[in-house]
Amino acid sequence: MEKLRVGVIGCGSIAQYRHLPEYQLNKNVELVAVCDINEERAKKIAGKYGVTHYTSYEALLKSGEVDAVSVCTPNYLHAPITIAALEAGIHVLCEKPMATSKQEAEAMIAASKKSSKKLMIAHNQRFVASHQRARQLIKSGEIGKIYSFRTAFGHGGPEGWSVEGKESWFFNKEKAFVGAMGDLGVHKTDLLRYVLGEEIIEVGSFVETSAKDFADVDDNAVCILKTESGIIGTLAASWAYVSKEDNSTIIYGEHAILRLEDDPVNSLVVQYKNGEVVNYQLGKIQSNDEGGQGTSHVIDYFVEAVLRDQEPPVTGEEGMKSLAVILAALESNETKQIVSVNGR
Repeated sequence: MEKLRVGVIGCGSIAQYRHLPEYQLNKNVELVAVCDINEERAKKIAGKYGVTHYTSYEALLKSGEVDAVSVCTPNYLHAPITIAALEAGIHVLCEKPMATSKQEAEAMIAASKKSSKKLMIAHNQRFVASHQRARQLIKSGEIGKIYSFRTAFGHGGPEGWSVEGKESWFFNKEKAFVGAMGDLGVHKTDLLRYVLGEEIIEVGSFVETSAKDFADVDDNAVCILKTESGIIGTLAASWAYVSKEDNSTIIYGEHAILRLEDDPVNSLVVQYKNGEVVNYQLGKIQSNDEGGQGTSHVIDYFVEAVLRDQEPPVTGEEGMKSLAVILAALESNETKQIVSVNGR
């Protein structure tokens, strides 16, 4: 199998901690280029990986050097760069949230179809072992009817994680479009859709800025979600959890309660109605805390989809469905109404 020649556009934290090292570990990949508008950063990262550096993504796309790219830029650039890459005949792995509007997402999907090149969105929660096991248990009927859920994703905020600290684009509405709700909440909407095997059809939300007085985006959001079969639950996304990161999901079913990533040792705890408890130790979830899972698997699935000419596990359409829930949450907060997702 020929090696896939890959470039990474945007050399911030997500590229440095996830994409670049995971591409380097993949034996079917030849990392050939990086691109960042900050030339000093681009040079430094290029030197570390022994690849060419660019400051213009257009120049990289025209170079003929790459078969595929990761788009790891601020959110507002996801769509334009992804579309330009697809039109240049290059496969794309795009960070989440995939776009800042439904129109942008649709244009990305259309560009992928027209060019017959792969578009995958980097939603990594689907690949966490506890989440996959929970999906199987629900799908098999073992948990019975699902009644409710609550899910949370919170940490101290991107200033502790981003290469630019408080100056990060994450806090700038023009570049980020949305704060914790888009950064963390979209992970959880994707996870819920995947684990429950259902679409979310209605959203009510409160989206606030309460912890970061220097930010012009939200840092705390709480949503109530309803699925097509009538399951109701809550989603909290926050950059205001000053101690330990929380990435837990609890699902309340007819025969059992599933606790995902809620216990420090057991990544999935199933508490049955009859009192029986089953603990699964399936490996740690990826986190920014020390000791988090080493690989997100996103890169490996993307590379495999391209090289085997298969549909990626998280398509543009899937990314758009998860984004639609976030867009509905923002609309709900503004209108103070319950909002239908995609006008369903």
